[in-house]
Amino acid sequence: MKHFSKHLMIGAAFLAMTAVVPATFAATPNDQLVIGTSLAQLLSLDPQQGTEPKTLEILANTYDRLVHFDSEDNFAVKGQLAESWDIDDTGITFHLRDATFSSGNPVTANDVVFSLVRLLKLDQSAAAGFKTFGYNADTIEGLVSAIDDKTFRIETTDAITPDALLYRLTNGVASIVDSVEVQKHINNDDYGNEWLRTNAAGSGPYTLNRWTPNNIVILEANAQFWGGEPAMRRVVFRHAPESQAARLMLERGDIDIANALSAPDVRTFENKDGFVIDQVKTGGFYVLAMNAGHEALSNPLVREAIAYGIDYQGIGQTVLGPYGRARNVPVPEDWEGAIANPDWSFQPEKARELLAEAGYPNGFSLTLKTIAQAPRVDLATAIQANLGEIGINVRIQQGNGADIVASHRARDFDLLLPQNSAADPTAIGALDNFTNNPDNSLEANNAGNFVWRSAWDIPELHNLRAEANRERDAAKRLEMAVELQEKFIAASPAVLPLFERFEPIVVNARVVGYEGHPWSLTRLDDVTKTD
Repeated sequence: MKHFSKHLMIGAAFLAMTAVVPATFAATPNDQLVIGTSLAQLLSLDPQQGTEPKTLEILANTYDRLVHFDSEDNFAVKGQLAESWDIDDTGITFHLRDATFSSGNPVTANDVVFSLVRLLKLDQSAAAGFKTFGYNADTIEGLVSAIDDKTFRIETTDAITPDALLYRLTNGVASIVDSVEVQKHINNDDYGNEWLRTNAAGSGPYTLNRWTPNNIVILEANAQFWGGEPAMRRVVFRHAPESQAARLMLERGDIDIANALSAPDVRTFENKDGFVIDQVKTGGFYVLAMNAGHEALSNPLVREAIAYGIDYQGIGQTVLGPYGRARNVPVPEDWEGAIANPDWSFQPEKARELLAEAGYPNGFSLTLKTIAQAPRVDLATAIQANLGEIGINVRIQQGNGADIVASHRARDFDLLLPQNSAADPTAIGALDNFTNNPDNSLEANNAGNFVWRSAWDIPELHNLRAEANRERDAAKRLEMAVELQEKFIAASPAVLPLFERFEPIVVNARVVGYEGHPWSLTRLDDVTKTD
């Protein structure tokens, strides 16, 4: 019997605190959840800094946001710390519930102000989404205010509609931190960043017990959580980057969920009783980033040749499998406003003709950088083979999350394989990462900007996207989204979507109540486990 489900079910347990896979383990206890995953990209637990998918799942359980969206209810925005909110012509006023941080301090509107000001003042890549909407370090303090302890207000800018701002506030980077606690740990005006990188100061259903890099993260149930103490007393994120080892651990019952398996290992669970497979649609993409600062890659003809030099369907079937589907337009194909895919099928002869027209009849060599985890290593190998057929010699350089992310942000690459998520669950939100680059100069040092990292100067696309963000007429905004997609394809993008990205998760069917979130903001407070 094949088991597929839209709603995941997982269970839990507490393992020995080591990265080495032990020979045997008892079944995981009913009040503990163990997740086998890759912690390679877990670089910081500061919610105004950490943006990688595995980081976000930890932050989603140690912090609250004002609001969240429900992917099972047509992306409806619902309250978290905010019980209600009022929208007017110039801003949004939020009314907060009674809640306390894990420290025992009450959650107040001053904490919300502090958190959003902190996000923009730190001015790291996590702030990029709010900067797109006209908020920055110089203006943020004048745009947010605490009316009283339980009432917070944020003014809209002329670059954003209130609905889009609500979605932006559902992002993990808008998590609310305990301002009283964080201010005790400020060092050299760092807004408490050094301390928050390895500690937690939130009001979420869990508190941070331990984090050992590339080994383990342990969360403990927060007895003071406003939603009631979670059923799972402890949650363990176990570093299990080797897919085969993680598969064996899941089969033995040593872990309850695996979310970093290779496509073949995911498929081994299709006919196994007692397991559930789900493909969470992330709204994001696996992307081939091309550095347009490289002489050859600055040429649109070369970029178009590369687009025709990749076997999307073949890679999708043999490598990606449950991890995604071929898609070269940066809006998921089943979202409102999405256009049809261009004809960028594998056409090596046409690709070689484009290279010759661009002045490279004999091809050239490039280095492709990738994080060493599934499925990106296999994806890189397949792209290497494809591009070799059109005369581009590709050398693959693997690295850990810190190394590859740093190279991406520093424009230190030829080709690179990042992944991303939609800024908001709308066509315009999906396009944000791909069409936003206000200043392409090296001096701008806008490392938080996805397009800037590829040195791709796109003033026409940028201005049209900004205009669409300001448009309050939904029909007109959708027309602009269509136009943006068409112009994006015509420009032979340096940030080339390869595959719409899914997150395949395999779980033990004993667990009830787990629902994978498109942005990895998966809350675990409602998870229970059956015998």
